[in-house]
Amino acid sequence: MKNALTIVMLLAVMVLTGCHSNEQNYREAYEKAVERRQTGIGAETYAKIEAERQRYTHVINGDSVRMVYINADVVDSTDVAKPFNVVVATFTQRINAKSYCDRLREDCGFKGSYILFGGPERKYFVVLDCFDQQEPAAALLHDIDKKVCMKILEPLPWILRKL
Repeated sequence: MKNALTIVMLLAVMVLTGCHSNEQNYREAYEKAVERRQTGIGAETYAKIEAERQRYTHVINGDSVRMVYINADVVDSTDVAKPFNVVVATFTQRINAKSYCDRLREDCGFKGSYILFGGPERKYFVVLDCFDQQEPAAALLHDIDKKVCMKILEPLPWILRKL
């Protein structure tokens, strides 16, 4: 009986102290995924792709902004999206987009934030606010650092022109 109890205790200790995910494991997995994504593309080519992805495409009231035309649908809302949407984050998983959007609504007071899904890469776009005209969207982009209380995940926020 004592031996059986000892064996059960040892097994319990081994299970509880066994393999656990930690930050280092996640970091290594992330670095491998980034490396796999860049396989076959040189550093110079990858840099050009990123520069093109983030380049400014429109001038609105003398201010250069990045505007991308995408066919996207609203997620989890009965509201109809307006044509000009200020995107502050892009996700591949819906749960992450929803969490970020909820934080924008609750912590920063952007009650009109919502999520769009679509585009050629089938991604979730977190929209800070939407407008009928492009000028107010560009104005929000210009002052976005002063108005948003949390970190913006896009390197350069941009305008999604909904098709």
